[in-house]
This record gives sequence, structure tokens and C-alpha cells, in this order.
Amino acid sequence: MPEFKYKAKSRAGKDVVGLMTANTRKEALERLAAQKLFPISVEDAHKNDVNVDKWFRKKPPTAAVADFLTQLGELLENGVPVLTAFQALSKQTPNAALREVVQDIGDQVADGQSLDAAFASHNKVFDDLTLSVIRAGNEGAFLEAALKRTAKFIEDQEEIKSRIKGAMIYPSVLATVGVIVVSVLLIAFVPKFEPMFESVVDSGKSLPIATVWLLAFRDFCGKYGLYLLGGLIAFVVWAKIQASTKSGRRFLDKWKLRIPVIGPVAQGSAVSKLCRVLGTLLQNGVPILRALEISARSTGNALLQASVEKAVDAVSAGEPLSKPLQESGLIPPQAMTMISIAEESNTLEKVLLNLSDSLERQLSKKIDIMVRLLEPMMLLMLAGAVFYIILALLLPVFQMTDAA
Repeated sequence: MPEFKYKAKSRAGKDVVGLMTANTRKEALERLAAQKLFPISVEDAHKNDVNVDKWFRKKPPTAAVADFLTQLGELLENGVPVLTAFQALSKQTPNAALREVVQDIGDQVADGQSLDAAFASHNKVFDDLTLSVIRAGNEGAFLEAALKRTAKFIEDQEEIKSRIKGAMIYPSVLATVGVIVVSVLLIAFVPKFEPMFESVVDSGKSLPIATVWLLAFRDFCGKYGLYLLGGLIAFVVWAKIQASTKSGRRFLDKWKLRIPVIGPVAQGSAVSKLCRVLGTLLQNGVPILRALEISARSTGNALLQASVEKAVDAVSAGEPLSKPLQESGLIPPQAMTMISIAEESNTLEKVLLNLSDSLERQLSKKIDIMVRLLEPMMLLMLAGAVFYIILALLLPVFQMTDAA
């Protein structure tokens, strides 16, 4: 049972300090009142204890968070009291990190904290969208529906991420295999042909140009390979550092959109996410300015984020949302037409969600096309590299055979 350290004053005005065992902070306060003590502070006695497990505990997986929100919404929808729902979920949640979060939120609510404030104390587990929807649902008395809608949104976004990651597995495997095969050929096979190459040179003949290039490339990799690897690592680190800055993100996202095949996929993903997040927030009663602020940070693209941030200023000044979005040039014309009409007919949230569904279907097709193009390209590059190495090794043999 938890222990609470308290500081209180007696009726005589004396300070009283001590420890008390109670299920919740609220129960500890009630016990102090029963002892005719006036509490000044009541805190968890082990709040500042060092918990080594937390250092190594990972953030709860997104799927587990979505399941928790769905179950909480269903329990509340079926008339289960809030505290009872949290007590049940704290025992049923399989993930240890999330179980601790659920238990803490339940304890805070039991102590009299509002539900949205209790969730907000764990902003590393629940993102801005989830917290805003819970706050709006709690204030608007539609918390159960808000929780289930948010869970559905999280699941849909996680599915898209999984599809993109899954689609890139095979090309990544091909690239890795290609590097290994070429490295083995250069390290293990090329040296075995060097005595023959030396005999060709000693006989006064010149090596074929393909063989010369291959040997030069092998020597270059042998001398500067580690420097190249170090430079590549340094570039990756530099890119990550730049991606953490506003100007760096804008630069990287700008060039990412210009990459053939990959660019349209990145653009479609950002626009689809914007429509989904903004539509979900508006559907759940979040004010449009707050919804736009959250949506801007959720797009995953700095250029689109800047356009949405401009839209916040425009909407607050009484201008339509569609104007700054159209100026960005990132949203397809057909989608912009639908958004403009939706603003006039006051059906923006519905149109945004429908538009997101349509964009996600298009995104799925683009991902399939990207994978279909990448796979043969990777195979051709691998086959071409192996063919070139073998040809460069065999040309001197053919040259010696013809001379004989």
C-alpha cells in the first residue's frame, strides 16, 4: 500500500510531520481531517526514489496505447465508473510501462484530478492530438466516442507506417546483399587473378580498360574505404542534426519532395496525415485554431507545417483556411476544391476525413508502384555490378587465349 509523507497543523497551530499509509492521496487527506489536522502538503513518500528500471523502460508501443484507449472508451460507454475502469485496465494491460501509466492516471483521478489533466501529466505517452481530443470530449460530455475515434486514428496511422516499413524491407535486403556480394568479389576473387594480370603487363600488353577501372576501384576502396565509411557516418549524423533544426528540416523536406517516386509518396503521406488529424480534431469538438496548431506539428513535413501555421494567423484574422493552404502548392488541386466548398457549407471535418480516406488509398497505390520500381532497379544494379566484375576478370583471360 502506498505511503504518503505529510505536513499539517494541529488546532493549536503546531506543525505535525509524519508518514501515513493509504490507498490514495484523497484517503490520506480524509484521515488527516478525521484526526483534526489541517494538511499543508501530502506527497508520495517514494516520489523521489531512484527507480533504475525506468531508465531502461521503453515508451509503450503505439498499438498498446490504442488498445487501452479503445478499452477505456468501451468500459465508459457501458456505464462502468471511471475509477473502476482504470482499476480494471491497470490489471489487464500487458505492457509494464503502460500499466504503470494507467495506474498513475487512475490514482490522480481518485485524488480529485480531472481526467484530461491526469492524461496530460503523461505527455510523452499520449501525443497532443490524443490529449486535445480527451480534453474536448471530457468538456463536451462525449468522452467515450472521442476515445474510440482517437484509438481508430492511431491504429490507422500505425498501419500506414507498417505498410511503408514493410514495403522497404525487400529493397533494403537487396541493397545489403548487393554490398556483401560485391565486397566478397573484390576481396576474395580479384586478388587471385592478379598474378595473371601481372603476366599480361610483363608481356608488354595492356590490360582491358574495364579491368584497369576495376583494379583502380579496388585499390581506392582499400586505401580510402574507411575514410569513405567515416564520411558516410558523419553525413548521416550531420543530416540528423540538421533535421532537428527548423531550417534544416525545411531544406531536407524540400529536396525529399523532389526525389522521383519517393517524393510523391512523401507528399501524399503528409497531406493525408494533415487531413486526418485536422478532421479528427474538429470532429471531436476541438476549436479550429487549436486543431490547426496540432495538425501543423503532425504533418511530418516542414514546408506543409509552415503553410498550416500561416493558416492559423489567417483564420484568426477572419480569412478562409483554403487560401494559405492553396498558396503552399503541396495540396492537390482537387483536394483544395473540396476543402474550399466544405468551408462554405460548414462540413469541413466530414470532408477532411473523407479526403483523407481517398488520399490514403492513392498513397497505397503509390507505395505499391514505388516498391515495384525499386525491386527491379535494385536487381538490375546488383546483376550489373556482378556482371561487370566477372567481365573485367575474364577479359584478360580471353586476351591471353587469343594471343596463344
